[in-house]
Amino acid sequence: MAWFKKRDDRDGKKKSQDDIWVKCQSCSAHVFKQDFINNQSVCPKCNWHGKLTAYERIGLTLDSGTFVEMFENIRPADPLQFVDGKGPYTEKVEAARAKTKLNESIVTGAGKLNGLDVAVGVMDFRFLGGSLGSGTGEKILQAANYAYDKNIPYILFSASGGARMHEGILSLMQMAKTCAGVARLDAKKIPFISILTDPTTGGVSASYAMVGDVNLAEPGALIGFAGRRVIEQTIKQKLPDNFQTAEFVREHGFIDKIVHRRDMKKILHTILSYYNR
Repeated sequence: MAWFKKRDDRDGKKKSQDDIWVKCQSCSAHVFKQDFINNQSVCPKCNWHGKLTAYERIGLTLDSGTFVEMFENIRPADPLQFVDGKGPYTEKVEAARAKTKLNESIVTGAGKLNGLDVAVGVMDFRFLGGSLGSGTGEKILQAANYAYDKNIPYILFSASGGARMHEGILSLMQMAKTCAGVARLDAKKIPFISILTDPTTGGVSASYAMVGDVNLAEPGALIGFAGRRVIEQTIKQKLPDNFQTAEFVREHGFIDKIVHRRDMKKILHTILSYYNR
């Protein structure tokens, strides 16, 4: 009994430490959890940007109390009745919904950014790796259509591992569908601003995430299509250490600017103010 009690004490101590400290995934520094949260989930030691939930990012980006969520009832489809070694796709969806309190991997709606009306879409990596499913694509399209109808800018934050293959070809079709939705905005000179956060990969990076009128990224974000190992095995070459980082992608002309999280709202307002002249 004493052994079990000692084991329980260790577990309780570890849990207590987890409530106090955050270990940076980049520099391994231990940071007080509250300090990390107060710093917008950015490591004060090395500037590593941690992941945010969709609602946390909306809170940092839009004026307080102005966000109105839209299309929240759209949910994933299961056209293939997909089952793998870990069970049915529908069970994975329900587990993700229970964990995140979301119905899909993106939250969409409208609000104000320093007084300017905007439509927004914010992906949440917690929901099946932020994967692009038919429901995700539909919400992105509907938010784009809302921006088109209201003549307001569309801001989209990406955080995704890519297309959700549980839905087969319907998932891949969302790449074209979402691009078509944001392309309509150009006909009315409505700005579409894409912000790539860690990670933005696969079918998302190969579609709407890279076709903004302005493409921004957070420091150190993983941005790419195929994984490093796949590419190295294909081309039989060693890739640079900083390959597929936001800094590498910016250097090669694929994004326009890297923006620290604390400056994102100000930079977005500056860009939108230019469009509103």
